[in-house]
Amino acid sequence: MKTYEKIYDYLQNKDDYISGETLAKEFELSRTAIWKAIKTLEEKGVKIDSVKKRGYKIISGDLLLPEVIAKELKIPVTINEKSESTQLDAKNNMEFDKQSHLYLAPSQEKAKGRFGRQFFASKQGGIYMSLHLKPNVPFEEIKPYTLMVASSVVKAISRLTGIETDIKWVNDIYYNGKKIAGILTEAISSVETGLITDVIIGVGINFYITDFPNAISQKAGSLFSSQPTITRNELITEIWKLFLTIPEKDLVKVYKEKSLVLNKQVTFSENDIEFSGLAIDITNQGYLLVKLDNGQEKLLRSGEISLSSWE
Repeated sequence: MKTYEKIYDYLQNKDDYISGETLAKEFELSRTAIWKAIKTLEEKGVKIDSVKKRGYKIISGDLLLPEVIAKELKIPVTINEKSESTQLDAKNNMEFDKQSHLYLAPSQEKAKGRFGRQFFASKQGGIYMSLHLKPNVPFEEIKPYTLMVASSVVKAISRLTGIETDIKWVNDIYYNGKKIAGILTEAISSVETGLITDVIIGVGINFYITDFPNAISQKAGSLFSSQPTITRNELITEIWKLFLTIPEKDLVKVYKEKSLVLNKQVTFSENDIEFSGLAIDITNQGYLLVKLDNGQEKLLRSGEISLSSWE
């Protein structure tokens, strides 16, 4: 860990002020080094109260600690402080990864969602991460990763905070009628073997964000609107623990239970033709079965839908 990370990890577990002298002795550093670490933390969005003769105390904000997360998950975790996109970070390191690898970023300069669309990434208070997997299986054996991660996100939030969120097919997490998270899953195949060699699952979560642009403020929400009761490290760790340990069938079941669209009237477009119908099922592969207004059934493998009731 870097010095400022060690100081943060130490202070976050303390309820009272800790003097610079105590910190200097604890980490065998000079008071100047401690002061520089505190300033670095403040630059990274951690609000620290400093009181003469009493010391330092964290008031708000948190810091991503890849080493702590890696220890819990037992996989490599890397953070890129100047990431354009964690999806790109994962892609750029595909040939070097020999096992599952999690890529983190405090923000993203060129964040993109489905269909290459840009999405807002706050400078502070967001979770931006991509998990690189190496399944090496035929396409027909690929797991429904988007469903599994979506379920892991809502389950982790519920476990840690008691907050109940919902899933809008296929890859969005909603809370109080606003989108707070999105998932982007990309697969890479080998021409020689015909196998899916790599899968990169990107997740963006509005953890504690208050600076949404006006253009999206009515649609985008944040998990926390006041001081969070958990850290981003805790949520990140819990999400991937659930994803890596809970059986696929159980995560698919959670996805259906938390669905915003099942038994709801939805609309969607195909080849510039608009359709309307009732969402009646989500298959184990993540496809949406819609009973159209004319009585026919249509299976959607991808795309976007609108909920007629509230959009």
